[in-house]
Amino acid sequence: MILYPAIDLKDGQAVRLVKGEMSQSTVFNDDPAAQAMEFVNAGCEWLHLVDLNGAFEGEPVNAAPVEAILAQTKVPAQLGGGIRDMATIERWITRGLARVILGTVAVENPALVRDAAREFPGKIAVGLDARGGMVATRGWAKETTINVTDLAKSFEDAGVAAIVYTDINRDGAMQGPNVQATADLARAVSIPVIASGGVSSLDDLVALRDCGANLNGAISGRALYDGAIDLGAALTLLKA
Repeated sequence: MILYPAIDLKDGQAVRLVKGEMSQSTVFNDDPAAQAMEFVNAGCEWLHLVDLNGAFEGEPVNAAPVEAILAQTKVPAQLGGGIRDMATIERWITRGLARVILGTVAVENPALVRDAAREFPGKIAVGLDARGGMVATRGWAKETTINVTDLAKSFEDAGVAAIVYTDINRDGAMQGPNVQATADLARAVSIPVIASGGVSSLDDLVALRDCGANLNGAISGRALYDGAIDLGAALTLLKA
């Protein structure tokens, strides 16, 4: 199982939110590229990047720090937030991004997800963010009545590389991930699932690893910044 260190970008800085609230942000590093290098030097195999401003505004906002991260690091990175048209998808992939995460458009324009997955095999993921099992879009600000598992199943034949599943109420709260919901989703679809939201200890990683659903990976942010999870120890644990 892959551990994806998260770098959430707001106003050019690496931050973490609590339950997706932009007003509850904590700045952890003024230099996101330097933060990325810390994770890389600790041995991470992937990076998870989120353009928080972009998620709300519907277009990339933090392009400069993302490009700096891509220029300075050699590990693959995935990016979500504000990517809602084919031109933006193509631009990021040509600039070296390994995987683009499409969230809001998975609800509002699912045909784009399918077209992108055909155009860029292995480089398109779907981001499914949910409260109480129902999908939220546009930076988690818009609630829907769409069941997260039903939406995931609708992409079974689309050729997407992964589903990034976030339980919004756990995100940044340091209360542990929703292991049961994540495992249930992973068992319901054949698409690889990456867990996100609330991963705050080595025990959480073990619980996800051993949940019986063969998860692709888990994303962690605040716990790495706060020191609740030692990245080196976590990587060793997951390789054992």
